[in-house]
Amino acid sequence: MKYIVVLGDGMADYKIDRLGGKTPLQYAETPNLDALAKRAEVGLCRTVPEGFAPGSDVANLSVLGYDPHTCYTGRSPLEAVSMGIELAPDDVTLRCNLVTLSDEAEFEDKCMVDYSAGEISTEEAAELTAFLNRHISAYRPLSLHAGVSYRHCLVVHGGKTGHTLTPPHDITGKPVRGHLPRGPMAETFLAVMKLSAQILKDHPVNRARIAAGKRPANSVWLWGEGTKPALENFTQKTGLRGGVISAVDLVKGIGILAGMQILPVQGATGNYDTNFAGKAQAAADALRGGLDFVYIHMEAPDECGHQGDVEHKVYSIEQIDAKVVGPVARALEGAGEPFRMLVCPDHPTPIAVRTHVSDPVPYLLYDSRKDLGGAPAYDEDSARNTGVYVGEGHALLSRLLER
Repeated sequence: MKYIVVLGDGMADYKIDRLGGKTPLQYAETPNLDALAKRAEVGLCRTVPEGFAPGSDVANLSVLGYDPHTCYTGRSPLEAVSMGIELAPDDVTLRCNLVTLSDEAEFEDKCMVDYSAGEISTEEAAELTAFLNRHISAYRPLSLHAGVSYRHCLVVHGGKTGHTLTPPHDITGKPVRGHLPRGPMAETFLAVMKLSAQILKDHPVNRARIAAGKRPANSVWLWGEGTKPALENFTQKTGLRGGVISAVDLVKGIGILAGMQILPVQGATGNYDTNFAGKAQAAADALRGGLDFVYIHMEAPDECGHQGDVEHKVYSIEQIDAKVVGPVARALEGAGEPFRMLVCPDHPTPIAVRTHVSDPVPYLLYDSRKDLGGAPAYDEDSARNTGVYVGEGHALLSRLLER
């Protein structure tokens, strides 16, 4: 038996007038998902436990079968693990976004224009983070580590936790005043952010971006603090050899901590231009090559939700259906391999609010060997109408594995 999770990050949504009062899942052409739904268990699941912020960190841990109450220590350390950063027990990590802020003179008066600095390239970001790293040595023992695109990691050696830090995608288009760091090291964090705004605005990378009509990465934004985590080994937990396919460090970090194989895919970007077909091919090859379980994570719907990009969110869902769900199912069927497939978002990222919410997500659980009940289609309403509800996200894995 083979097991697959197809995770469409942020895929669930609210009804949108311009889509005729439908959600992107309802509006998108998804013949493969709808065909599976007719023989699948379809329902709702709460992937974000009560009391937790609706982040991809908590929600992906839940879908992979880990209870955040017992294992969650913050978002950024999961990303740090994927980036190969060695963490001491007293290190504190923070996600460090390269962002675009408005150009008011006082930092507190600026607005969050773009949490991703126009999806800055990894090469440009590496130049900016290296430049900033040379200027922050005066602020405690800090080290800035370059990641992918706008996503980077700041390590505070011998740091403290207990801060209130706002994710930048939660305040797109809003003033930063009222959302600045609060807590024991808030003064240091704010000083780093203000320094970055002073020295990055005239960097050659940003001058070139502005000349090309692109948004400059004219500041950093710190959030998502955490300390060194530990997860139970996935194989010891389930008896299955597992692999993870993702373009983002957060999900790869979870996989590394769980002792799973990280399956690289050329052209995986974390947005709607990602190599959907390549992810499906890598999953099918890994399952036929000896793995029992593959977690295929696609960030694209979430990024489109944050950007308020309805068209590309619909497009991303259609690509997941046409280039991932259908091909993986056909590959295993063609190999005569029985399989169970779970399809779900980690959390909704509604276009209307452009950030994550804690609402239960629709899930589809398909078994190639038998009918599990069925629903007319795979979408939010169909899932709600079945009356099936899973109250704890980490219980979904047991449902997938029939345990």
